[in-house]
Amino acid sequence: MTLMSTLELLAPAKNYEFGKEAVNHGADALYIGAPAFGARSGATNTIEDVESLVKYSHLYGCKVFATVNTILYDDELEAAVTMIRRLYDVGVDALIVQDMGLLECDLPPIELHASTQCHNASVEKIKFLQQAGFKRVILARETSLEQMREIRQSTDVDLESFVHGALCVSYSGQCYMSQYLNGRSGNRGSCSQPCRSSYNLYSGDGKLLIKNRHLLSLKDFNASSSLQQMIDAGITSFKIEGRLKDVGYVKNVVAHYRMLLDGLMEGNARASSGRSVFTFEPDVERTFNRGYTDYFLHGRQPMASFATQKSMGKFVGEVESVGRDTLTVRGKETFANGDGICYFDKEGQLQGFFINDVRGKTIVPNKMPSVKVGTKLWRNNDQQFEKTLAGRTAERKIAVELSFSATPQGFMLDVIDEDGVGASYSIDAVHEEPRSGRESCKEQTVRQLSKTGDTPFVVTQVKDNTDGMFFLPASVLNQLRRGAIGELTANRLKHFSPKEMPRVDQGMPFPTKEIDYRGNVVNKKAEEFYKKHGANVVARGVEQTGRYDGVALMTTKYCLRYELGCCIRGKSKTRPLVAIRADEELYLDNNGHRFHLVFDCPNCRMMVEKA
Repeated sequence: MTLMSTLELLAPAKNYEFGKEAVNHGADALYIGAPAFGARSGATNTIEDVESLVKYSHLYGCKVFATVNTILYDDELEAAVTMIRRLYDVGVDALIVQDMGLLECDLPPIELHASTQCHNASVEKIKFLQQAGFKRVILARETSLEQMREIRQSTDVDLESFVHGALCVSYSGQCYMSQYLNGRSGNRGSCSQPCRSSYNLYSGDGKLLIKNRHLLSLKDFNASSSLQQMIDAGITSFKIEGRLKDVGYVKNVVAHYRMLLDGLMEGNARASSGRSVFTFEPDVERTFNRGYTDYFLHGRQPMASFATQKSMGKFVGEVESVGRDTLTVRGKETFANGDGICYFDKEGQLQGFFINDVRGKTIVPNKMPSVKVGTKLWRNNDQQFEKTLAGRTAERKIAVELSFSATPQGFMLDVIDEDGVGASYSIDAVHEEPRSGRESCKEQTVRQLSKTGDTPFVVTQVKDNTDGMFFLPASVLNQLRRGAIGELTANRLKHFSPKEMPRVDQGMPFPTKEIDYRGNVVNKKAEEFYKKHGANVVARGVEQTGRYDGVALMTTKYCLRYELGCCIRGKSKTRPLVAIRADEELYLDNNGHRFHLVFDCPNCRMMVEKA
């Protein structure tokens, strides 16, 4: 017998407003940056804003997780712990952390989630994290469905997986390229994204093989077609990347996955309350994307975005004819003035233009592009869609039932919601007989009590236990309804407040005996943690040592040889894009920086090292 799972849609919250929209569009949980120490330095929030989002989210039974997932220096630990206590006090449901030094600090009894920055890729590592007291582990993005099943069968910890958004080409937590190039560490929340830069590829004898291409840039992740398989594999939290994306992205992508998960709820439970109704049709191709891949879910496949690191948007058709100052497009899409259209020129570079006028399938560009019949076109700025998303696009309501009764002193209204949370509110009032018949009075009472307006609630049933026996003015009925809804709101906030989750560390040995630079240890508390678990730190993190000899600046399951059709083991699925011998040494060059590519074929991975 298959046990029912509670499925959670986890959405990014850049700030309070973005988080509120994520909730409105169907998120079951949010992750948000705290005032400091989060892996996106451009997405921090005050404690007060986090508290406001917690209150709004908890009304719907949605959880809020705070990201405190950078590595910390010794002189930062005290400030981090103080901040964590404040987050706990305002009702944050869990912390997402990377630095194991925090586990040796005096933390409040708050639920802990192991950040994907911990590189959670093996059964042994995830077993250890569970035994160390983590309630949830966020899997490495490279995790396949087969690996998910293996992890689920071997552990009891909650499993969270990314399903949508930008991909880091390196294993998360194992990229030091940005730190090496300009002192901006991804493990410290300030990655400069060197993977999105353009590179030249050289052979070992100095021959230029490929010029000025985005050789380390990946398409964006989209697991839309694999959700059921992920559920079957044991994933219960489905995470959308995008704390630095705009609010339109959040609305569109959250609504898209909400609808997909709702269609898969048979035999499973929803993780929060209420239902969202949308005023638009979600379409993830119409929002920021570099083209899509399902990455390694179903095994290795082509996933690179060599031509551009920018958003391409949605494919809209091909050029059917070219006029003096017009283009006619073959395709099903309609266009609007101001739309941004992009295409690849004969050198393979992404170019674009805006539409000044639309005449059916014929468009007038603001400047005539160098295109020919058959050129493929994408729309990366969809005016009509963006205009729609800028307005109110969703409403989320929690179902409630009301029961209206008379009391010796006046009247009482009982309310109970879809989660079984209830409240009552009474007022003193004169028992006045109906002025126009009991049936008419009953209809007025039910109609007035059903008006919940902009509250999070929708009334699905009103039971008038007086059967229209008494008349009450609309103002009194409104007072009664507002009072009951106010009490219910307070009770829901209490009901969904986080429970204490003291961490229990069962002392399991760490899977390896030595921790090198890849352990990202930069404080004494982290050293103590690993020593307690039988591992010695033999090298601290590069952010602290500044030593890069013998360091893999990137370790990645992505393989450039494979993408170029030159897999040494013959597994490439595309024709060779360039002639490369199996024993050829390969180098990347970017703005005077030279990097050696090392191919670990037995483990099917690639390392980028300084040359």
